[in-house]
Amino acid sequence: MTFTKPRHLIAGGLAAAVVVYLLTRLLYGELPQLPVLAGVTLLLIALVDVLLALNMRPRVKRKPGTEPVDGLTAARAVALAKASSLAGAIMAGAWIGLIAYLLPLYGRVEAARADTASAVVGLISAGALIAAGLWLENCLRNPDEPEEPYEDE
Repeated sequence: MTFTKPRHLIAGGLAAAVVVYLLTRLLYGELPQLPVLAGVTLLLIALVDVLLALNMRPRVKRKPGTEPVDGLTAARAVALAKASSLAGAIMAGAWIGLIAYLLPLYGRVEAARADTASAVVGLISAGALIAAGLWLENCLRNPDEPEEPYEDE
């Protein structure tokens, strides 16, 4: 399994931004108002990733007094880390697409002001999920393997 590459996160975010922007242009008038805390779920997942990273890091580094990590557990945690960073990038793109549609309407449409606040909270939460996923993935690197720069596939 290779480490998450920035281009994969950027591609997922850009694709989501374009799709959400276009869908919002078509359907915004028919959508219900977004709750302000709509994106906070991503922040909760980020918290789980951070707690897992804090638990796993000393075990992977084989610190004295810690139980070694089982290979299957480490693989599952890496899969969670990769999924978290990619899901965060896609959701960040979605929130950016929504914000791109809402900002021109901000001063003229009351609903756009409320939805912009929701989108900003969602974008911050998505950014936290990306960071937590990448940090968890970094914490799970095998200390015996040399650092490898990103390679083109």
